[in-house]
Amino acid sequence: MNTEPIRPEPVRFDTKIAVLLREDLEPWQRLNVTAFLVSGLGSQVPEVIGEPYEDADGVGYLPMFRQPVLVFEGTKETLKAAHDRALSRSLPRAVFTADLFATGNDRDNRAAVRAVPTADLDVVGLAVYGPRNGVDKVLKGSRMHP
Repeated sequence: MNTEPIRPEPVRFDTKIAVLLREDLEPWQRLNVTAFLVSGLGSQVPEVIGEPYEDADGVGYLPMFRQPVLVFEGTKETLKAAHDRALSRSLPRAVFTADLFATGNDRDNRAAVRAVPTADLDVVGLAVYGPRNGVDKVLKGSRMHP
């Protein structure tokens, strides 16, 4: 008789959350951009958020994404192409432009993006969510962040 506990099958997702960062960002910029980008997805795509957490003492914690966030990097050209593909596929997306490093608040961030036509945005970070194959196509030419 087998006495090993039955382990549930791993959860597989048919969707993907991905962040694409420009490869020339400083380490602090990579972290900052990633945090800003994923906050946009979490606020507008409720299905990406899991259930709240609770420890053994009953202390509650905020819910987080229900699936991993994969982080990629690429050249300026890769970011431009990925942005174009995300737009053409109408995937939920968040954008971070180079101009946002010079602002200090949400109002100025939004004004900085609003001031630049889509084709001229200097995208340094992009978060996308959607079907795995659609997100994979958006990320074409990028590589996993080291």
